[in-house]
Amino acid sequence: MPIMLAPINQEVRVVKILANEKIKKHLESLGILVNSRLVVLSTVNGGVVVAIKDGRLALDHEIASKILVA
Repeated sequence: MPIMLAPINQEVRVVKILANEKIKKHLESLGILVNSRLVVLSTVNGGVVVAIKDGRLALDHEIASKILVA
């Protein structure tokens, strides 16, 4: 499921990233890789705020729709 549909405050695992190499490299530099674990903190208008490792990231709708989690 896309990350914006994931339950709030529950740990999920990234299973696939449906993006070009440039976006994948950018997400990788932020710590979002296939098999990485993160927690969705909130969703607003398709955008998502996630906690990953010791930080928080805000992802817009366009990027969030390309991250599939389980």
